[in-house]
Amino acid sequence: MATATYEDLLIETLPHVIENRDQYREIGSRFGELLGKSRGRTADETKFMRLLGLLIEDYDRRHGLPPDDSTPAERLQFLMEHSGKTPANLLAIFHQRSHVSEVLKRKRRINLEQAKKLGKMFRVKPAVFLG
Repeated sequence: MATATYEDLLIETLPHVIENRDQYREIGSRFGELLGKSRGRTADETKFMRLLGLLIEDYDRRHGLPPDDSTPAERLQFLMEHSGKTPANLLAIFHQRSHVSEVLKRKRRINLEQAKKLGKMFRVKPAVFLG
């Protein structure tokens, strides 16, 4: 099977400005698929994922969820939601369920080593998880 080009991905999904929750879920699902494909994601898929991320970010900004004002825990929850990862997937990084829970509840800060591991897991810059 041939690798999809950026143009193929555009045609397949027909990205557009998100106007409602159903469109948000649809675009978010496609974003999550690409985000979850951490190994073997092509440059075109990464480029397309970034476009979908901008569409999601735009919707969030227009609906009271500005990404610049979000906490590291909120960003982590967002990435988990859109990638299909669960708190159990974070045990390898935080080593204890209580630590995972405390991070997600904003009772524990994410340290630099954890941010690096989360960055690798979600294929984003570690700074996303640092306050």
